[in-house]
Amino acid sequence: MAMPKKMQLTTEQVFPNGAFVVGEVEPVRDYDAPAPPKGVDRPQKRDQETGLMVWTVPILDADPEAKKNQKTVNVKILSATQPVPPVNNSGMPFIPVEFTDLEVGYYVKTEGDFSRLEWTFMARGMTEPAGRKPAAGNGGASSSKAAA
Repeated sequence: MAMPKKMQLTTEQVFPNGAFVVGEVEPVRDYDAPAPPKGVDRPQKRDQETGLMVWTVPILDADPEAKKNQKTVNVKILSATQPVPPVNNSGMPFIPVEFTDLEVGYYVKTEGDFSRLEWTFMARGMTEPAGRKPAAGNGGASSSKAAA
């Protein structure tokens, strides 16, 4: 059976307990381009299919069962201009976020004699989560207490 290399998923499918911006949006540098003169930054990478610039933002996965090295992932965003995270009205130090046109891909990463499956995340934008209930402290399970 042939598996697709990329799949369209929703933010809620990938991050069912929530996703949170935990750093700055930064340009992805193009290391396939010829090396620039000393002291000059490499050009920004562009998506081969769309020609849009590629940006990256670190995201905290609120899954309480995520392993230590899986709690923070980078999501690449394709955009003509630098994406701006939503306004943080959550009262938390991290910004709740939802991604538009989220695409998940995979590749095999080999380190020495060991190989493992790695995931890549690419989106067209990020917005404030629409209508999602915040994850509860018990891993996202609903609480039996009525809202005050």
